[in-house]
Amino acid sequence: MEKIADVNFQEGMSFEVEVNNHKFMIDATEEVGGKDRGPRPKALTLASLGGCTGMDVISILRKMRIEPDYFNVSVAAETTDEHPKYYNKIHITYSFKGKDLPMAKLEKAIDLSQNRYCGVTTMLNKAAEITHEIKILD
Repeated sequence: MEKIADVNFQEGMSFEVEVNNHKFMIDATEEVGGKDRGPRPKALTLASLGGCTGMDVISILRKMRIEPDYFNVSVAAETTDEHPKYYNKIHITYSFKGKDLPMAKLEKAIDLSQNRYCGVTTMLNKAAEITHEIKILD
């Protein structure tokens, strides 16, 4: 098994994380003993989802010879009320800017990411309902 992440306790509730030779901090809020020196681990799950599907979509669109002027993936989630609290509903908003963006091709790229390529989506689908929408910005 390949080691992907190394999570080293620092102090309080903070940990230094190393992933593929990139280091960053994770921490908790002050209410639970942290100092808010980094994001919470659960929120990083949403960032991973956004990054995974975003990379898929832009790669697929480039193969279709579509290059948006702007592309953003925003991920929101609802958490269960009881412990262990987890995301049970996740909503992804794909926002694009550009001239003559063909909606059918945007939808196809997103569908391929959601249903074929993004491993993070596949994992999270086992625990949460994932929905999405497409916004074309002016």
